[in-house]
Amino acid sequence: MKAVVYSAIGEFPAVTDVPEPHCPPDGAIVAVGATGVCRSDWHAWKGHDPVPLPNIPGHEFAGTVVEVGADVTRWHRGDRVTVPFVCGCGVCEFCLAGEAQVCPDQTQPGFTDPGSFAERVAIRAADVNLVALPDSIDFVTAASLGCPFATAFRALTAHGRLRPGDWLAVHGCGGVGLSAVMIGRALGARVVAVDVAAAALERARELGAEHVVDAGSSADPAAAVQELTGGGAHVSVDALGSPVTAAASVASLRRRGRHVQIGLLLGEAASAPLPMDQVVAQELEIFGSHGMAAHEYPAMLELIADGTLRPERLVGAVVTLEQAGEALAAMDGPAQTAGLTVIDLQTSEA
Repeated sequence: MKAVVYSAIGEFPAVTDVPEPHCPPDGAIVAVGATGVCRSDWHAWKGHDPVPLPNIPGHEFAGTVVEVGADVTRWHRGDRVTVPFVCGCGVCEFCLAGEAQVCPDQTQPGFTDPGSFAERVAIRAADVNLVALPDSIDFVTAASLGCPFATAFRALTAHGRLRPGDWLAVHGCGGVGLSAVMIGRALGARVVAVDVAAAALERARELGAEHVVDAGSSADPAAAVQELTGGGAHVSVDALGSPVTAAASVASLRRRGRHVQIGLLLGEAASAPLPMDQVVAQELEIFGSHGMAAHEYPAMLELIADGTLRPERLVGAVVTLEQAGEALAAMDGPAQTAGLTVIDLQTSEA
């Protein structure tokens, strides 16, 4: 089959022929209809997040089941599915408690296993990790859910406990951040979006942000959020992942507010300092958010199916498999389009 592969850190990812994936007894093979290009893929390609080499990137995808293992009971050939970017083992205490997103034996396409920048991908523990995709949701839209949208949804609903009328601050308006803006607005929150790029801030306005803060020109973005919200946000998320945005997110909160760290902090940034004096004095809550388990998807998919959430509006560019390497490499610089890039394998060259 065809897949995008790189054999060394920073080597340009190129389409090549690779062996077909093997179907595990408890797993499934999915023919990829579409797959997202995520900054997490870029981190792995740049060596910030170690992966086995050679590597096929890609972890947010949707497609059709073409083969199932002998031990699989819930899925059949022809089922339309999507998959969380964190796949649980299905048997540990965390998976059995419904918390597969923190499974200690988790697998991740594109990181521990070959990923979805390919015509087909293998998924382990299919009965635990596959998600049924309604016919009303196309593959390109579904591919935008796997990492940014689902992570933002769970961050705001499970961790942020966002309520109608709450102020939500979103630091970083890439794919995850814009997802948070849309979801927050749909849940009835008042949203302040923070970014350095004018195009990203304009897109955040289009998706429902009540206020925007240009962090590039503001001396203190957190103070700006505090002023705009009359004392701080009830919930604030760092959707980018940097020491600066993480600290600003915490500093944006009102007393007893909730900070959710979505953006990855890797390498030297992994131990970024936070204003813990403020955390203690104001009884702030700090959460990490690492995706969403498969069994939690239906609530989100229902809101998409009824039109409350429209993740297709977040897709900024659709490319072919042959253009995937260029799309990944483009993340070295500022975003050229506001929103998510999705690879549509239905339009890729045969």
